[in-house]
Amino acid sequence: MKTQEGSVWLHGLAVVTAGATFLLIIAGALVVGNEAGLSVPDWPLSYGTWMPPMEGGIFYEHGHRMVATFAGLLTTVLAAGLWWKEPRRWVRRVGLAALLAVLVQGLLGGITVLYLLPTPVSVGHACLAQIFFCLTLSLALFTSPGWGSPTEPLRDDRVPAFRHLAAATTVAVFLQLLLGAALRHKALGLTPHLVGAGVVSFFVGWLVVRVRTSFESRNALRRLGWAIGALLVVQLGLGIASYFIRVATQGAVQPQISVVLITTAHVAAGALLLGGVWSLTLLVYRADEAASKAPSFANSPQKTWA
Repeated sequence: MKTQEGSVWLHGLAVVTAGATFLLIIAGALVVGNEAGLSVPDWPLSYGTWMPPMEGGIFYEHGHRMVATFAGLLTTVLAAGLWWKEPRRWVRRVGLAALLAVLVQGLLGGITVLYLLPTPVSVGHACLAQIFFCLTLSLALFTSPGWGSPTEPLRDDRVPAFRHLAAATTVAVFLQLLLGAALRHKALGLTPHLVGAGVVSFFVGWLVVRVRTSFESRNALRRLGWAIGALLVVQLGLGIASYFIRVATQGAVQPQISVVLITTAHVAAGALLLGGVWSLTLLVYRADEAASKAPSFANSPQKTWA
């Protein structure tokens, strides 16, 4: 029998899954940073075994596969748990979408190895990882106790509507991460990424100002808005540092640890920035839905919030 929405254990599992997905993005960035993508030439096994010697590039490539397997198992259990216990059909479908995403992600990872790192597949693999992260964050939000409880309607009459600004910012950040993945896999040069950084800075700055000036009483939204602004500053700083460190070490034969750490942190901060604006978008759309339902709820007190 299905439990009430917001089950504690489902929410906890969703949070852990989102955390594992974030670690998976970091593990993937370490593979690219250390140029370890072909350290293991076969797939799904590694040198014909499930556990090869964890040394050199094998440590990063096979370690990435281990984290991916763990995230995949968590997602499978989460999707099954949602199907068993979650009464909201649309949430169950999001769980299935996350499961499909991680399966496709694993397949793309195998193709990158078997076909010697084809650039379009490698870039798609990186971008799907970000989408998968957003799906797991969504499930963590949807299963939280606060999501199903009544919320104060969000009233914002400015143009553009805040929900549209938040959605546009999410798209801008995702496209910038796509450009970053193309840059890391040498499909594009630096200029498109720099232009994208300017666009993202504009949208995130606008978003933070709107949060600051429009929602004085919505502390949760304001805190999330400030966190997004701080992440942008960190991300820009890491991007600048990454460029200058790469220039300073471009003659090195092996990837330098300083470059690997900075570029990996840059990827991680980008994922957090995307996750932040996506979460803000979901929260704002939920509050707007509450505003649209408020009149009917006033006339029908017996109704409950979806």
